[in-house]
Amino acid sequence: MRKSTFTIYITIGVLIFLYLPIVILFINSLNESRFGGEWTGFTFKWYQRLLHERALWQAFRNSLIVAFSATLTSSILGTTAALALYRYKTRLQKAHYGLVYVPLVIPDILTGMSLLLLFIALNIKLGLFTVFVTHTTFCLSYVTMVILSRLQNFDFSVIEAAQDLGADSWTVFRKVFMPLLMPGIAAGALLAFTLSIDDFVITFFVAGQGTTTLPIYIYSMIKYGSTPVINALSVLLLTITFVIIWMTQHLIEEKD
Repeated sequence: MRKSTFTIYITIGVLIFLYLPIVILFINSLNESRFGGEWTGFTFKWYQRLLHERALWQAFRNSLIVAFSATLTSSILGTTAALALYRYKTRLQKAHYGLVYVPLVIPDILTGMSLLLLFIALNIKLGLFTVFVTHTTFCLSYVTMVILSRLQNFDFSVIEAAQDLGADSWTVFRKVFMPLLMPGIAAGALLAFTLSIDDFVITFFVAGQGTTTLPIYIYSMIKYGSTPVINALSVLLLTITFVIIWMTQHLIEEKD
């Protein structure tokens, strides 16, 4: 077939639209100018200054605590939810599927507002615990869907073969089922970690006074005009995010 030049131009335009801001961000992180309007020289001083931002690293520590906790919890709950959704085909499970799927389509601002009202109604003090509960809530849905997609393509003949060879239920689960399911669990966990560590909108509602995560701290830095340091931090976060996304995609392709 003859290639359409219009399609090629559209593709190039979309790629430029998506990645040009990232390239500009990277260049400005190495620009000696404070405001980034013009190039005044090459420097690493913004990365060096980033190392001395104690409040920033405290916020990053809070984000890591929440992200790891929410990832672990949502991975365990998401695995059990996916197993239940796949194994049992009842009306109750259809309602269960709807409850798991709904958080994927609800706007973040509505999720944040509703959870804030819930915590206030239950008289729960806002802090890292409420952020952890909130992140687990929306990460759970993503983990469940990833693992459920793995189960839908799972070759259960391997399980039957292990049982025919005399393996008991625990041995089959530990040495056959879980190793085959692990790429899906790992992919869901990496996705949950990525979503948790960079969430701003929902966290903004439930963080509370004195509890600052990294996205919220970055927002406060923008208000005070610390743009060059934010550029350097953004480059580091983008690098970490791309690595995690690559690992997630690799695991998803491996499980398929």
